[in-house]
Amino acid sequence: MSAEHKAERILIIEDEAEIQEMLKYAFEKEGWILIQVKSGEEGLSELKSRGADCVILDIMLPGQDGFKVIKKIRELDGCRSLPVIMCTARGEDADVVLGLELGADDYVVKPYSPRVLAARIRAALRRNEAALSGISQVAENSGCLEQGKIKVDVEKHKVFLEENALDLSATEFAILVQFMNNPDVVFTRQKLIDAVHGYNYPVTDRSVDVQIVGLRKKLKEAGEMIETIRGVGYRFTVEGG
Repeated sequence: MSAEHKAERILIIEDEAEIQEMLKYAFEKEGWILIQVKSGEEGLSELKSRGADCVILDIMLPGQDGFKVIKKIRELDGCRSLPVIMCTARGEDADVVLGLELGADDYVVKPYSPRVLAARIRAALRRNEAALSGISQVAENSGCLEQGKIKVDVEKHKVFLEENALDLSATEFAILVQFMNNPDVVFTRQKLIDAVHGYNYPVTDRSVDVQIVGLRKKLKEAGEMIETIRGVGYRFTVEGG
């Protein structure tokens, strides 16, 4: 890590002391600043006061559970696209889908390898940094993408439907930019995962489908531009094309 690089702040909301200690030991060589709290209330307070670059969020917490906490995180100023990785023993499909629909960028089921979690954190940080800085082939030239009623200001990480600003997660934003950079190109689910998360990133097809459903909902009628190619994946269709 260069001297100019600011150390990322990783907020870990986890009430199990053994897991907190394990993550502290595993992450000590990453160069991150770790903020470790035991409840959702403490985590929200920390985000309001000092912020974070990525959040690791357990579901089974004292007081408010992780599902309630992530909803409140997404309501905080500056936290709508903050990478949030949910880590929990609840691995049923319904829990995974709910977590993703509420705005989680990733979902890791316990027991997990700290090295794998660290890799996912690094990927989430890179993805968010790329989205915030506007790293894309088209954006390097124009800074903005526009198709139909959708306008994306990549440099400012903002999406507009006509004149209305939309709140997208970092993953939803990255998927939309990928689509709009490649209109009428058919993406398999794996190609979308590779484009957004990087190669060999362990995300299920079902997770991709949930992210697409969420993106379509937020785009309202313009969400119809994201076409499902049965048995293959998805395509962003250009209006009038």
